[in-house]
Amino acid sequence: MADDIKVDKTIDLKGQVCPYTFVRSKLAIEKMNLGEVLEVILDHKPAVENVPKSMENEGQKVLKIDQVGEKEWHLFVRKDKEKARK
Repeated sequence: MADDIKVDKTIDLKGQVCPYTFVRSKLAIEKMNLGEVLEVILDHKPAVENVPKSMENEGQKVLKIDQVGEKEWHLFVRKDKEKARK
């Protein structure tokens, strides 16, 4: 795992598929403070590609993606941007 990264919140999305993986990740990070790190646990291969892209499109910083075993990934995202206010 990422011993060098301080994780503030972890969400386990194993068994979830796109687009729910991104929606749940986005909702979780919106509740966090700037600079905090969200760990997202995924087991859906397309989500491992899509969630980081979508997070970066939202202005967040993907720090690392660790593969754990054959079918599990841990994505680490730092909250760099607040949700846009209307």
